[in-house]
Amino acid sequence: MAFTITVTSRLDFDEAVAATREALSDEGFGVLTEIDLAATLRAKTGAELPPFLILGACRPPLAEAAVKADPAIATLLPCSVVVRRQEEQTVIEAMDPGLIAQVTGQPALEEVAADAAGRIGRALAAVAAK
Repeated sequence: MAFTITVTSRLDFDEAVAATREALSDEGFGVLTEIDLAATLRAKTGAELPPFLILGACRPPLAEAAVKADPAIATLLPCSVVVRRQEEQTVIEAMDPGLIAQVTGQPALEEVAADAAGRIGRALAAVAAK
């Protein structure tokens, strides 16, 4: 079972990060958090990873609707969007928000999850098209 929306890009890592931020913004998302996983693991464990960034994306109207439907859904927010280098390409991926309705069994979250999935899917597709 696929649990991510994933695209690849020929953009270098920094260009892909910038394009991802722009595409998310175009879909109404802001980036609340940024975790440089490669740097964190290097500092904590000495591991060497290719560039690997986790962006915590949030669209406030969707977050509000989700939390009103089920406050525990906040444990799955914000939406993590990963930009990572893999061999000769950059991979951009996010958890499929459609899983939120499946995991919780909350029918009230289906519309929110579908909206978020559509927006994230379009944002990632826009990056892949560059």
